[in-house]
Amino acid sequence: MEIGGHWNIISKVVQEAFNSCLHCAIATVNDDGSPHVTPIGSLILRDDATGFYFEEFLSTTLKNLERNKRVCVLAVNSDKQFWFESLLNGEFTSPPAVRLMGVAGEKREATEQEIALWQKKVQAASQLKGYEILWKNMRTVRDIYFDSFEPVHTGSMTGNLWED
Repeated sequence: MEIGGHWNIISKVVQEAFNSCLHCAIATVNDDGSPHVTPIGSLILRDDATGFYFEEFLSTTLKNLERNKRVCVLAVNSDKQFWFESLLNGEFTSPPAVRLMGVAGEKREATEQEIALWQKKVQAASQLKGYEILWKNMRTVRDIYFDSFEPVHTGSMTGNLWED
């Protein structure tokens, strides 16, 4: 589907995915044509159907993007309370997941503003040892230009959540 007027809902699903499980999944294509899927916790969406992520630990993804810039991001709201209430009521009140398709840009140095957005996103963990190891020195990013999306449907439980 075209992203069009759905961007606010898409952004909310991506944020809920991060809040509930700290990552989305990003898929690229291996040289043999098979998919390569990896978790990515640093995806930050902008208001214009684009986003960026910090690219510090993604060696296979880097190689794949040299050959083919197409990507697919899967964001799933994994919050147990959200799912329990949806199962209890027999419907989702907001989309549980979304797939975003797009093209990745070139790897580049992050701007100070992008670093600040990332630091704000992970601030709650800033006093932990793992923060120092994983997230403190994130410096390179890659933009993604999203051109379409696919809702994740669960039959009648998702009903008409994605109106055209």
